[in-house]
Amino acid sequence: MTVTNNKLLVRPATEADAEPLIGVLAEAFHEGPVADWLIPDPDERRTVYHRYFTDAFHHGLKHGQVHTTADQTAVAIWYPRLEPTPTDVDERLGTLERIAGAYAPKFVLLEETFDALQPDEPHHYLAYLAVDPTRQNRGIGAALLAEHHRRLDDLGLPAYLEASNMRNRRLYLRLGYTAGPTIVLPVDGPVIWRMWRGAPTSTGGRTSFPHTVPRRRSL
Repeated sequence: MTVTNNKLLVRPATEADAEPLIGVLAEAFHEGPVADWLIPDPDERRTVYHRYFTDAFHHGLKHGQVHTTADQTAVAIWYPRLEPTPTDVDERLGTLERIAGAYAPKFVLLEETFDALQPDEPHHYLAYLAVDPTRQNRGIGAALLAEHHRRLDDLGLPAYLEASNMRNRRLYLRLGYTAGPTIVLPVDGPVIWRMWRGAPTSTGGRTSFPHTVPRRRSL
């Protein structure tokens, strides 16, 4: 399926979509600099990623907004960040230790770094966008985001995300995002690009990337 003019049937995901969409998430994120940094062994990565994205999918259904396509080949997990969101650090640490075992410290480092640099300005946070690797480069991801972007524009809200490679960074630039200060993950980790799609302004532009004061929390 090739998407034209950003036309794609998008719907809310439900628990019934869990099995195929967890598979899409795990496969789509299996390759790349962050994946290599988190878990160097690809076989162990596949096992841990299935557990990690099972947790991510169900957490998204409970606390965020999860969208998918009619054929379940793509999924986006959004979180409204309209005010500071506290994290139960003890519970999250226990969850990551159960999910990732010996690899938990890097997962903790990743989540802690991302959380510390979330903008304070009210926005929606795109935590994950995944397209079945056999369906990528057909415009499906962009089309899946387009409907949510339209909603955000109607609400006058910006969007924020982290891009984990240059290919994704270029995609988000095409979709109206601007790049902010980068993140370099510790322990010889990769570069992450912080991306911001500003709210529409009365002059036809968009609000600029907000100044962010890092918040420190410890898992």
